[in-house]
Amino acid sequence: MTVSGATASGTSGTEEYDVRDPAQERLRRWRLVLGGDAAEGTGCALSGRDAAMDGTLTALYGSGDKPRTGRERSAGLGASAPSVARWLGDIRTYFRSSVVQVMQRDAIDRLGLSTLLLEPEMLEAVEADVHLVGTLLSLNKAMPETTKETARAVVRKVVEDLEKRLATRTRATLTGALDRSARVNRPRHQDIDWNRTIAANLKHYLPEYRTVVPERLIGYGRASQSVKKEVVLCIDQSGSMAASVVYASVFGAVLASMRSISTRLVVFDTAVVDLTDQLDDPVDVLFGTQLGGGTDINRALAYCQSQITRPAETVVVLISDLYEGGIRDEMLKRVAAMKASGVQFVTLLALSDEGAPAYDREHAAALASLGAPAFACTPDLFPEVMAAAVEKRPLPIPDTA
Repeated sequence: MTVSGATASGTSGTEEYDVRDPAQERLRRWRLVLGGDAAEGTGCALSGRDAAMDGTLTALYGSGDKPRTGRERSAGLGASAPSVARWLGDIRTYFRSSVVQVMQRDAIDRLGLSTLLLEPEMLEAVEADVHLVGTLLSLNKAMPETTKETARAVVRKVVEDLEKRLATRTRATLTGALDRSARVNRPRHQDIDWNRTIAANLKHYLPEYRTVVPERLIGYGRASQSVKKEVVLCIDQSGSMAASVVYASVFGAVLASMRSISTRLVVFDTAVVDLTDQLDDPVDVLFGTQLGGGTDINRALAYCQSQITRPAETVVVLISDLYEGGIRDEMLKRVAAMKASGVQFVTLLALSDEGAPAYDREHAAALASLGAPAFACTPDLFPEVMAAAVEKRPLPIPDTA
């Protein structure tokens, strides 16, 4: 029997089909999903590349404790770094990068491979991404000296990739916001903000001349070397915030590189650590964090509040899931006091691409009642959020409906 030019095989009552046949391609895909269990019912055998691909899936998503055979679904990558390294090489051969990263995360969670990441040869084999960086940071204190150099290289690669993607747009967006926030009423010609000037003088429109005669010019402030805004990034470093810590550290370094912004970066759990003096290198910042532990938002905000010298020119960004282990009422009083003094207060439940986060809804509602709505923010949206805060206009809160 021949199907789409392929020769059928009667082995074990199953047949191998040419994947160009749409119906058989569906069966092939279902077979890879279901794993070839006796009751899976596709009647589709795998060979060659498909069988090898199935073996890598079996090792991770199968059931049982036996080592993989490539034909049966039995989970296990073995306990040795070499077998895991081979598996990491296999999945990079058969799957695209985004899928590899998901499978690596699942392997760490399902099969307890975190400790193997402490070996240099393992780190050299993995596909580096934000989530892997979070795992490495959580293992930082247990990491042997022989692994730390490799781990830093992995983290640096991810950080540099993020900076390339995020830095240019962040600087451009915030530079424009800073210029607009420094508008003056007697600008030089090249500094006139024509859109705002026309809008402010529409009542002086002369129909017969079809023109506006501006009585008041609105312009951008001239660029200066002085600090225009103070930004305080206050980052929850509990284990659930790993990806947010990575992105916030990168953004902190980008903001610190702008002369017109004075940036402070504070991380906290039940203790508070000021990492501002390490902002020239976000990798140093990340290795200065300690993921895990409890949460005392009130203590962190008390420290940040003590560092504010120009409230009306300060933006405080709290990045936390708001599961407070400290004094809730004091935390809310601090936020209210900062806002009353002129501070722009922004609460981000997450700064990542991970989707809707888990968070304390009661605390989020309490902050919203103070005029400090809490919402999750993607890295791509963060520059717009900061620009809005700098200009003291409504924040671009994403629609979560």
